[in-house]
Amino acid sequence: MKNSSILKALFAGVITLVCGLVQAQMRVEISGVGSNQIPIAVAAFANEELSPQLVSTIIRDDLNRSGYFRLIEVGTAISETATVDFEAWKTRGATALVVGSVQKKGEGRYDVRYKLFDVLKNEMLSGFSMDTPNPKIRLTAHKIADDIYEKLTGIPGVFSTRIAYVTKAGNQYRLEIADADGEGVQVALTSKEPIISPIWSPDGIKVAYVSMELKKPIVYIQNLMTGQRTTVANFKGNNSSPSWSPDGSKLLVTLSKGAIAQIYSINADGSDVQRLSNSNGIDTEGRYSPDGRYIYFVSDRSGGAQIYRMNADGSDVKRITFKGSYNISPRISPDGNTMVYISRRDGGDQVYAMDLLNNGQELKISDTNRDESPSFAPNGRYVLYATQVGRRGTLGMVSTDAKVKQKLTIQAGEIREPTWGPFMK
Repeated sequence: MKNSSILKALFAGVITLVCGLVQAQMRVEISGVGSNQIPIAVAAFANEELSPQLVSTIIRDDLNRSGYFRLIEVGTAISETATVDFEAWKTRGATALVVGSVQKKGEGRYDVRYKLFDVLKNEMLSGFSMDTPNPKIRLTAHKIADDIYEKLTGIPGVFSTRIAYVTKAGNQYRLEIADADGEGVQVALTSKEPIISPIWSPDGIKVAYVSMELKKPIVYIQNLMTGQRTTVANFKGNNSSPSWSPDGSKLLVTLSKGAIAQIYSINADGSDVQRLSNSNGIDTEGRYSPDGRYIYFVSDRSGGAQIYRMNADGSDVKRITFKGSYNISPRISPDGNTMVYISRRDGGDQVYAMDLLNNGQELKISDTNRDESPSFAPNGRYVLYATQVGRRGTLGMVSTDAKVKQKLTIQAGEIREPTWGPFMK
């Protein structure tokens, strides 16, 4: 691959793929589930019809989407104050039971209470109450689902997290923010030119991205709470592939500065630009490891696009991928043990997971073949990515063991460039 071709493929390719019609709420289609699903009964919450949304329905939908729970029909509302007949629930095949209630406290406020029971051990596992304003009913339900997921699997739930992605309606691109289930969509940016490579800051307050609105690629940071936007990288030539340092103080960016594209670090305010990579090939898509010690990146220095690792100061470069003619988009799991990436094999681009601890063992985790832009959930158990079904751009979600699979679509148009936000404090 010639010097200019890899960057064009990584940069221009995503622009041409972002095309479609109008935005809409996402539709989730589940095509695979975990091999050992937990049978759980989630009762309707007592008096939940008083709130604008049914808390128990949101919880059930969350647990069902996770792929690790099998829902058992309950049929009646059960308050958290009710006496639990554990033997009856065992007979019905449940190993866990969720009950709760909703009480209206005043104008636009609700007291949401819940309890989780271990049916096999005849004991309560968890429970809490939350004073919830009307607009936060869904968030409270997601937090309850998070708690259930963690108590029963030992892994934090991600139902209350957010995702960002890019849609295109006519000649208009939109950077959108939504709940992890695709609800609660908010438009962060609208442009007549492509928006690419969005990525969340570690605190979940800001998003960095590349915009072509001035007819050239420029890296921006946008505060999602205030809407304030700052320019981070607007140098001669290409400015692309932003990614945050673990502490959120700086970013890695790809800059050509009128010459060959290399990886640089830059403070979040645009100051202190430092070149990190130094090769005769194009280096791009730099990503820090969670501990900040390493940077994983893509380079064509060996002739084709492959993934490499270097120390955070740019020293000690090592090649990581050897299988497949084209490997791009490295993303490191929150615990630093797994890398997901896009690998071209047998004519398709698919999501692979590599065990970084055990001799680089690989697993193909997607069953689509025009994949791009993988992004880890903050619990490290799921990967969100963009793909194409037919000629239409959609999102896919898959567990890192390749068992749980979902497709996320919008009613009309296409959706691209997904990035999964962090846990919110």
